[in-house]
Amino acid sequence: MKRNWSAAFQIAAVYVGTVVGAGFATGREIVEFFSRFGFIGFLSILLSGYLLISLGSKLMRISARINAVSYQEFNVHLFGTWAGRGINIIMLFMLLGVSAVMLSGAGAVFQEQLGLSKNLGVFITIFLSFLVMLVGTKGLFAVNSFVVPIMISFSLMLMTLSVKQPDFINQLFYLPHVEDGWKSILAPFSYTALNLALAQAVLVPIANEIKDDWTIKWGGILGGTALTVILISSHFTLIMLPNLEIYEIPMAIIMKQIAPFFYWIFVLVIYGEIFTSVIGNVYGLDRQLKQFVNVPTFITISAIFIVAYIISLIDYSKLLSNLYPLFGYISLIFFILLWMKPLNEKANKP
Repeated sequence: MKRNWSAAFQIAAVYVGTVVGAGFATGREIVEFFSRFGFIGFLSILLSGYLLISLGSKLMRISARINAVSYQEFNVHLFGTWAGRGINIIMLFMLLGVSAVMLSGAGAVFQEQLGLSKNLGVFITIFLSFLVMLVGTKGLFAVNSFVVPIMISFSLMLMTLSVKQPDFINQLFYLPHVEDGWKSILAPFSYTALNLALAQAVLVPIANEIKDDWTIKWGGILGGTALTVILISSHFTLIMLPNLEIYEIPMAIIMKQIAPFFYWIFVLVIYGEIFTSVIGNVYGLDRQLKQFVNVPTFITISAIFIVAYIISLIDYSKLLSNLYPLFGYISLIFFILLWMKPLNEKANKP
């Protein structure tokens, strides 16, 4: 059988584009989970990378084998019929919450980096998302395939400039005093759990459409590897920023300091990364709602954006700092069961 590397790279791009959202792109999420812990954070990133590669691939391969069309069916397979339905309700609220964080993050880029209205940024993002969503899966592939390579290039460029600084080695091995340092032990697991639990909304239906096991497996491996590279390069960059915890968009601050000639392009890349995650989350929510109501896509997408917009009125940093850790700890249950689930087990029947 001919190996379809092109399709594998497309899956990898969707995987990366779905995980890399407002918190990841701005650097705020990486600071919260990893970089503020210094060298311990770097070790946690390596463990997270392994988990993102192995479990991301496993999640999609199981989805294709049980022919799951949405994360609802996948969670019933993972948790059982009744518990799975309860988890799906929680997932629905989590996806709505994260979609709101993404919209709020898009608004923050317009407000803090461009000096424009936050609502203008939110409404432009909603409008552009509508256009891509109505195209369907091809639109999702196209946007991610364009934005993700640019994002990786900028991450590697910033890392290269950072490691050339004379005190880089000292910063890499530095162990700061952090009052909640115990969280560094849970960080690689809660971070991976959060991102996989949310990414399944996109990865499950994508795997169902692709179906070929080899393509899905390598899409997961390539996507997880790319995420690991981005995490490491972002960490190497962030540790060079003094008082990195006080900034909402630390990656933009660093770019302005060490490569100001790329600053405005980088702001657009950050926005593009946020935009791909908005599309990914709403795409997954739309597929989920179609399991309950048989209405046109336009109506379901409109309902999702109305609710997400209302939540996004809350300040971006408050939304991220409260929702992300909470969702990460909730998702640990999903993480453990996915780790334990045999790859070749048949689907549960309601």
